[in-house]
Amino acid sequence: MTTGHRNTAFQVLYTAILLLLGVGGLKLFFYPATKVAPHREKLQFVCLAWQEKALETYKALVAEWNQLHPESQVEYVQGTWSSVHDYLITGFETGDVPDIIHYESSAIIDFAVRGYLEDLSPMVSADLTSDVQDVAWASVRRSNGSLSGVPILLESLIILYNKDLFNEAHIVPPDMAHPWTWDDLRIAARALTKDTNGDGSVDQWGAGMGLRNSSNIILNLTIGFGGSYFRREQGSYTVRMGDDETKLLSLLMDMMYKDSSMTTAGLGQSGPAMIPSFFAGKYAMLVGIGAWARQQLVQNAPAGFHWGVLPPVKARTQQIGTSTQTLSIPRASSRKREAMAFIEFLSNRQNDARIALSDWMVPARTSCLQMPQFRTTGDGWDIASESAKYLAVGDWVGAPGYIEWKSRVANPILQELFSNRLTVMEAARRIEIESNIVMSRYQSRDERW
Repeated sequence: MTTGHRNTAFQVLYTAILLLLGVGGLKLFFYPATKVAPHREKLQFVCLAWQEKALETYKALVAEWNQLHPESQVEYVQGTWSSVHDYLITGFETGDVPDIIHYESSAIIDFAVRGYLEDLSPMVSADLTSDVQDVAWASVRRSNGSLSGVPILLESLIILYNKDLFNEAHIVPPDMAHPWTWDDLRIAARALTKDTNGDGSVDQWGAGMGLRNSSNIILNLTIGFGGSYFRREQGSYTVRMGDDETKLLSLLMDMMYKDSSMTTAGLGQSGPAMIPSFFAGKYAMLVGIGAWARQQLVQNAPAGFHWGVLPPVKARTQQIGTSTQTLSIPRASSRKREAMAFIEFLSNRQNDARIALSDWMVPARTSCLQMPQFRTTGDGWDIASESAKYLAVGDWVGAPGYIEWKSRVANPILQELFSNRLTVMEAARRIEIESNIVMSRYQSRDERW
């Protein structure tokens, strides 16, 4: 057997061992040296856009770049949110990775701590550094100052409401200067809950909330109550469920099972899946849905349907947790400078605005928020843009094993809770115990942000 064949055979065997050891959430105690990706004629850009206008915008920007830079062409590769994590893990382990990765801040943490992502801090321009919102940089900046990605969009949770149902119930919606508290929202939801056909059963609920795989929504809204779930104690992460972490859980359970002011239909649905029933008048408010969902209302709302966006609800504060959509470069890329030039192009002021508008998300750049197109009233951009000042990064950013924690601990337990199979205290205790088992396993390997 030749040396080349032996090396190839060894690499195949080694990759197989890595994949086997990854089964069931297991991690290696060591990581392979960074491999250099094969040199390609074009830079590969994996994009996760999925809304029609966003797809058009990203593809148009790639075409514009290619026209301006014949010496540094970019190939657009369509990815999906459901499969990208496994795709990237395989690519990092084999060295066959794209040059530019579109993903989100909470998910790239695992790749960063394992040394798979390039530190972008030496390459980011002064213009980008100064204009991107601080909260966005906080989502990708490690304690040593390195940057695992460039933020381009911020996720913002909003509340949609049916203006006609509010008018019928004589409820005046709050404005930015006079926001509702969560108690105010609950009172309004009670008033908006009705048996409209007189058959003795509720058929119009004050609120609906997509609670399938709800951990992200719950954590981000809990920030306003002063809760964090995750804490750093003596240099390590732990999960503690105190009063601040359980207040929102108790409120939602009361609305579903005491007041019946929030429908339980959301237990098996995401927020967007509830939009058709929102159109049908079954829910007067949709709570905790992404700001990007407004596009579906603009495009699909039936004639005569009038909707609006409520300002962030106040608990202890109006803060809401956020994650960012990011652009990263693998360490294995052989063309990092060219990749960074393309990232700077995508995230310049004009293009960040185009991407944000097409995806109906908050742009990362502060200067974009002052543009007239982000201040319009009929489509909720004024509220979404003004609410950006309340966005915050949760303490869980950097927590080792966070992705596994969401899928194996938080989502299943919260599903049991909201299905009324657990009390809030039972759920809190289980979250504490099971979370810290996951955390200790990762931290014993010194996987730290």
